[in-house]
Amino acid sequence: MSEPVQPTEAPENPSVALVIGAVAVTLLLASLGQTIVSTALPSIVGQLGGLDHLTWVVIAYLLSSTVVAPIYGKLGDLYGRKIVLQAAIVIFLVGAVLSAMASSMTFLIFARAIQGLGGGGLMVVAMTVVADIIPPRQRGKVQGLFGAVFGVATVVGPLLGGFIVEHMSWQWIFLINLPLGVLALAVIAVALKPRGERVKHSIDYPGFVLLSGGLTAFVLATSLGGNTWGWFSVQIIGLIVGALVMLGAFLWTEARAAEPVLPLALFRNNTFAVTSAVGFLVGMAMFGSITFLPMFLQLAKGVSPTDSALQLVPMMVGLIGASMSSGFIMTRTGRYKVLPQVSTFGLTIGLLLLATMQLDTPSWQIALYMFLVGAGIGPVNSVSVTATQNAVPRSVVGAATAGTTLFRQIGGSIGVSIFGAIFSSGLASRLGDVMPTGGGTGSFSAQAVSALPEPVRNLVLEAFASALHPVFFTAAAAALLAFGLTFLLEERPLSSTLRKEPEAEIDAEEQTTAAMVGAPVTAGR
Repeated sequence: MSEPVQPTEAPENPSVALVIGAVAVTLLLASLGQTIVSTALPSIVGQLGGLDHLTWVVIAYLLSSTVVAPIYGKLGDLYGRKIVLQAAIVIFLVGAVLSAMASSMTFLIFARAIQGLGGGGLMVVAMTVVADIIPPRQRGKVQGLFGAVFGVATVVGPLLGGFIVEHMSWQWIFLINLPLGVLALAVIAVALKPRGERVKHSIDYPGFVLLSGGLTAFVLATSLGGNTWGWFSVQIIGLIVGALVMLGAFLWTEARAAEPVLPLALFRNNTFAVTSAVGFLVGMAMFGSITFLPMFLQLAKGVSPTDSALQLVPMMVGLIGASMSSGFIMTRTGRYKVLPQVSTFGLTIGLLLLATMQLDTPSWQIALYMFLVGAGIGPVNSVSVTATQNAVPRSVVGAATAGTTLFRQIGGSIGVSIFGAIFSSGLASRLGDVMPTGGGTGSFSAQAVSALPEPVRNLVLEAFASALHPVFFTAAAAALLAFGLTFLLEERPLSSTLRKEPEAEIDAEEQTTAAMVGAPVTAGR
């Protein structure tokens, strides 16, 4: 058995526990950035208007954090994990302050995009630090803990957002990030040792630009199609064609780059390919559920923003319990394949049940459905990162971690935009002439609905609930596809030590492919 090696950037004085604490704080900060806004969306729309662009408050953050994820891995190699994490936090906080200053939906979307530019770095660099200092088998337990942190943020974020909206103003949902951000900066300053020697690498700027442009064009097409413009309009067709051209050029560029943003050889690795695809599909279902469940509870069920967040607790319990349990199972057994199989099956059932919700569905039933959804989401995130880091050479762990995060975030971005288009078009078609003359859906809020005459209000609420059914049916279809893909996963026992190369083996053909795309897979052998 080969001896454990010292990680390239492990802190010398702080304990591993302190490093894990630093990572947990940064992940909590990034996760709250995604979730805290959900229960405040109706209030924000009520004040700023623009229901047609509501999902872009979420999409702007997800999209910007997605497209910068790969580049943060390269920046960490160039300048060290510590300075890159600190810079990401500062960018995140600047975006939060700008969001609080927004006086229009357009400005808010712009500010959320800036906030996401920081949030993307928090996720990727933090996960890479863990891979540097903890053996794969122990990472299962740690990743389960991080899944629990995300689960807490899933409910604490909306709950905190609902409480702030009710007792203060929605601007404070962004300003509340400031003390947590300062705490994260302080913990990182103590926990991580800056790199004394920089390693020179080349950054694949063309690949980064093409990937960012392609993803942005695709999400714009899915968000605006059927809403602002028709699906077969010149604008939407142009965006789709542009996305395909840029993504095609991205693949061509990556095959020739010295150090590609996303080495194509990774896709020859079964674990990376399958977990990325499953993460993409589960990301669609996850962010769609988190975005639209509070809206259903507030508008269709008539609960307050705070109560709508409290009713998300069953989802949090399911997510935390399943995530931590899967982490302990991986650590104890060194196995993981059955975990995503069971969880995605449960996720499919939970989403199908959510698609049956009506205005008179009892709260306990909705709680049970949400518990199943949370339990289905939890293990996927922790298993994907742990299994991928175990299955690829140590020299490309950073790129693989960024890639796994990238696909999950892409799924979330595209999922929210697709679900938003489905919901908006469905709501518009169902409302028809129900709304009063001059009324529309631009400022559709709980207050506006409650002010309608009772017969009209009932029709509007029925239309709202019915418009959400296709959203959850679509999410369930994505989860079912993910369930099928989990059976293609090849299980590799988790290594118990830090090695120069993990137990994953790369055959000669993969080494040749890796060399062609610039992935140094033979380093350390």
